[in-house]
Amino acid sequence: MDKKITVSDAELEIMEVLWSAGRDLNAGEIRNILNENKNWERTTVLTLINRLVKKEVVRQEKREVFYYLPCISREEYVREETKSFVNKFFKGSSRNLAAALVNNESLTKEDVEELRNYFNENL
Repeated sequence: MDKKITVSDAELEIMEVLWSAGRDLNAGEIRNILNENKNWERTTVLTLINRLVKKEVVRQEKREVFYYLPCISREEYVREETKSFVNKFFKGSSRNLAAALVNNESLTKEDVEELRNYFNENL
């Protein structure tokens, strides 16, 4: 991602549907999946999709109807959001983030041990 893309919580729900599907979906399919947990109007879904297209996060392809496909992977989006979060709240320091999690008792001893093992295996 070259530029910072801001995606609202509602737009992120559309993105999650597209990422999970692993294939192009049309607006009706997106709405049907969303309606398992939401009751969004057709126009709401279309508005959110159009915003994502304008932000160039979703690509549309005209067939018998428009189909939509994410332009970025979920992993790429999470990486950029995480970097932005760490920069914004922890002055770019992952160490400060980890310290905040430990100090707020957000991490259990088991979590710390699991992270230690992860770092030892991957660094």
